[in-house]
Amino acid sequence: MSEEKKKKGQEGPTSEFVTVEIAGQLFGLPIAQVEDVFMPDAITEVPLSNPEVAGVLNLRGRIVTAIDMRRRLGLGPREDGNVAMAVGIEYNQESYGLIIDKVGEVLRLGPSTYEKNPANLDVRWSSISEGVHRLEGQLLMLLDVDRILDVNGERANAA
Repeated sequence: MSEEKKKKGQEGPTSEFVTVEIAGQLFGLPIAQVEDVFMPDAITEVPLSNPEVAGVLNLRGRIVTAIDMRRRLGLGPREDGNVAMAVGIEYNQESYGLIIDKVGEVLRLGPSTYEKNPANLDVRWSSISEGVHRLEGQLLMLLDVDRILDVNGERANAA
């Protein structure tokens, strides 16, 4: 067997991720869970909601709950003046928009670049991350959509 075939065989199955940027950090969302990408407009605040919930918006006739990923990750508000983007997610028959800074590209990655979360990763980040992929010059943090949308901590309490 050639060396190239051995490497491909050891690589294993690949997964596809939509990359997004939040406060300069690269994150990946499983492509199968991403419904659409849009620019959020006219977000209506929801009184007494969790701080991570930016509010709700109307997206093509659907009510979408907007989750501010900067707040979810414990980061400060945007100060660059650029327009925020959102990634549409369908979860438990509800529509959500994850408010992010930028949408990147789709990456297909194999297990050879994957590692578990670093031990010193902030608990807010590790609680919603499935691990990391080592890319050239940076890390791609994999986001767990179930955990992101568990803003009430119900999943953690059930465990």
